[in-house]
Amino acid sequence: MSTEGKKVVGHYIGGQSVMGISGREGGVYNPATNELIRNVALADAAEVDKAVSNAAEAFHDWAEMPSARRVQVLYRYRELLIQNIDEMARLLSSEHGKTVDDAKGSITRGLEVVEFACGIPQLLKGEFSESVASGVDSWSMRQPLGVVAGITPFNFPAMVPMWMFPVAIACGNTFVLKPSERNPSCAAFMANLLTEAGLPDGVLNVVNGDKEAVDSLLSHPSVQAVSFVGSTAVGEYVYQTGCAHGKRVQALCGAKNHMVVMPDADMGQVVDAVMGAAYGSAGERCMAISVVVAVGEDTADRMMEQLVPRIETLKVGAYDQAGVEMGPVITPDARDRIKNYIDRGVKEGADLVVDGRNISIPGYESGCFVGATVFDRVKPEMAIYRDEIFGPVLSVVRAESYEAALKLVNDHEYGNGTAIFTRDGDAARDFGHRAQIGMVGVNVPIPVPLAFHSFGGWKRSLFGDHFMHGPEGVRFYTRMKTLTSRWPSGIKEGAVFNFKAGGEH
Repeated sequence: MSTEGKKVVGHYIGGQSVMGISGREGGVYNPATNELIRNVALADAAEVDKAVSNAAEAFHDWAEMPSARRVQVLYRYRELLIQNIDEMARLLSSEHGKTVDDAKGSITRGLEVVEFACGIPQLLKGEFSESVASGVDSWSMRQPLGVVAGITPFNFPAMVPMWMFPVAIACGNTFVLKPSERNPSCAAFMANLLTEAGLPDGVLNVVNGDKEAVDSLLSHPSVQAVSFVGSTAVGEYVYQTGCAHGKRVQALCGAKNHMVVMPDADMGQVVDAVMGAAYGSAGERCMAISVVVAVGEDTADRMMEQLVPRIETLKVGAYDQAGVEMGPVITPDARDRIKNYIDRGVKEGADLVVDGRNISIPGYESGCFVGATVFDRVKPEMAIYRDEIFGPVLSVVRAESYEAALKLVNDHEYGNGTAIFTRDGDAARDFGHRAQIGMVGVNVPIPVPLAFHSFGGWKRSLFGDHFMHGPEGVRFYTRMKTLTSRWPSGIKEGAVFNFKAGGEH
């Protein structure tokens, strides 16, 4: 397809949009039609260096600005986000494919982190100890790192960047964002809003690109820390490479989230929860429920009896079609990979109860659609159970007991999120205590913490020591300094203290 006349999404460096100079571009497609809608400049090492250099130049003045003044920019940015949320959601949906309501919901979750970051001055307070020794005082403070970078995924092109840069810049750092090249427009949109809100030039820079841009950020000597969200394979590479270059790294990675359904669970609540958690955003999210573990045959039978009709009537289509509940996946490659997993599940002996492989949307026959799919009687050795499919495919496993269900949760290599549905307080408390998972829900299918708590998984779902946003985010984007001082105590009677006029001191 010809790319002539297509708008090119450039970079955002030093407070303004700049066109790429590398000579390389990528295509940005509407997943519902698979049509090219714009191009994106792909940065080389020189363009990454320009962005980092701008951030480094802006760092001193920004870090020295009182934190109360820094957050005033974020207050204004919050208002601009609210005013422009409809436009931003439609832009997001056109490049990602998710419904507009889903897009708005994700922007709102990002907005919550902006609101949290507006209260950063409270969290930057240090501790003070008087007279730790004779005439000696000791106190601590948290100071920004310098230039920090964020590498973000395609599935939440607004929310995940807002999990990073508001906290980072509120703490006094400057930031270089490398969004997914599949849907880059939200990053440019947010950068423009921040400039309109009064953010000084260079405090937030955006470079679009592929592995070349990522490697340049990971190896750049001026980048002090890197935040990443994406697949486990890439996240492990980012973590190892960044650490090898002396950087602080947090890499939030893949997942295979289990929802345990106990015999006493409210089955109507369970089915509602599964529909949203398994098929929302076409399953392309690291907190999606992709495995339901039903405890007991009767529990599984009752659940499937109510769940299957709901799945069969789920309306799939383009984001701009009325009444659509689930959109396409991101690319033809993703569509084909998901279908191959369904093929493999059938081959390995799982019961394919609802098959989403042959879905066709009138008028959108070239789109990247996969229908909602559910397998029953899935076994732990099957690929559809082991692997993160990242699509609208649900596996139902039948466990003989609560202990067998808990063992499935704990034995899996991923440890991002999990949930239990039950009316039994003992079971709920035991599950919360013993589940080897970073985020646990009780009758809550997607237990993403609110912004004033922190988000992160265990095991191969996280590389690094810090969760994202909340108090952990503040710790990640700052370093502790402790001061110990002794002053000569030579005060004599009649000593004169000189202070400047007007109360300055």
